[in-house]
Amino acid sequence: MHSPTKQKVLLLLAAGVVLGLSKSFHNQRRILKMLPKAWKEIDRQYLYRVLREFYQDRLVSYRERDDGTVDIVLTEEGKKRALSFQIDKIEIKRPAKWNGKWSLVTYDIPEKKKPAREALREKLKELGFYEWQKSVFIYPFPCRDEIDFLIEFFEIRSHVRYAELSHPTNEAELKLHFEL
Repeated sequence: MHSPTKQKVLLLLAAGVVLGLSKSFHNQRRILKMLPKAWKEIDRQYLYRVLREFYQDRLVSYRERDDGTVDIVLTEEGKKRALSFQIDKIEIKRPAKWNGKWSLVTYDIPEKKKPAREALREKLKELGFYEWQKSVFIYPFPCRDEIDFLIEFFEIRSHVRYAELSHPTNEAELKLHFEL
């Protein structure tokens, strides 16, 4: 799924923006008036094709309401796919002024979850973390939310720890590395 429009549709559904459909012309007009602008920007025919494809791939399911309208909602698989788009865009904001605290991520992920362990290690490096020791990464800015997102995404919460440090040993070396 490389189409930006497909990603947009999936991310809109993931954000909780429900898309309603109806066979009734009256209900269609009512639904279209209520839709957020982001939905209105997508070509209707293309949107219906994408939704059929998502349904066949089990990324969405349909729920019919009493009034004949149909809500399209993400399945668990659809939620995971939407998360995968978000993980590619994750970044840690660099504050204007450093607060002097270090973010530390340490983990002990069992062998049976080796793919998640390797993916976490690579993502931490990609985000700019310094591998202080094996399975111990350090970063000079707050990033708890980003780490929580990664932990949930890789399903490894019980194996990862996050802490903030004030004066780690070899701090001068770390400051040089991060150009602080």
